[in-house]
Amino acid sequence: QVNFVEIGGTTVQTGGSLRLSCRVSGETYGFCMGWFRQAPLNEREGVATIDNGDTTAYADSVKGRFTISQGDAKNTLFLQMNRLEPEDTAMYYCAAYQGSLSCSWSLPRSYLYDYWGQGTQVTVSS
Repeated sequence: QVNFVEIGGTTVQTGGSLRLSCRVSGETYGFCMGWFRQAPLNEREGVATIDNGDTTAYADSVKGRFTISQGDAKNTLFLQMNRLEPEDTAMYYCAAYQGSLSCSWSLPRSYLYDYWGQGTQVTVSS
């Protein structure tokens, strides 16, 4: 069983920065770890993924602004968000996928992910 606790969501102004953290418990070796987000009335979308080798993938909408990383012990997942825009307003979730498909391929396929945190709200004010 894998469990997550996301922290760090808050309200920031446009152009600001924010770092989300996700505490991971359970065995996640070989998993794809990812950040997803969902805004009201929108579908859940993939933001970024990272594998055990620290290979990353990003949605086009956040590329160059967001950075996903994980702690050395792989028990903490981070999402550094810079140059935030109102369109980034959403509930942010960390999640894990255990399967044979690459993490980058899994990014737009949230249905593959079996383990989810409860989410943390990020609001970007204009």
